[in-house]
Amino acid sequence: MVDPNAAPEPDVEPDQPRPQDPLRRSRTSGAFGALVLLGLLLVLLIVFIAQNTQRVEVSFLAWDGTTPLAVALLIALVGGILLTAVAGLLRIWQLRRRVRRS
Repeated sequence: MVDPNAAPEPDVEPDQPRPQDPLRRSRTSGAFGALVLLGLLLVLLIVFIAQNTQRVEVSFLAWDGTTPLAVALLIALVGGILLTAVAGLLRIWQLRRRVRRS
């Protein structure tokens, strides 16, 4: 059924681009959204650090020492992110080489 209250579609030729929406997404709106998300993440990180200040003993290979729990967990997190990034980067290089060869 056709909705009698619906606005009629503008007459646009198939070859012509549609008029651009003035409220479309832009780089600035994407950057603003990312900034808000980053700010929220920073607040959560500060709360995490403030709640995990007790000192823990850490042993890794030949290293021994004590550090606040939050610092030990954040170091482990950064290490995991770096390992994942290196593995992803190596895979991207491998795929690019394969594409160049073919």
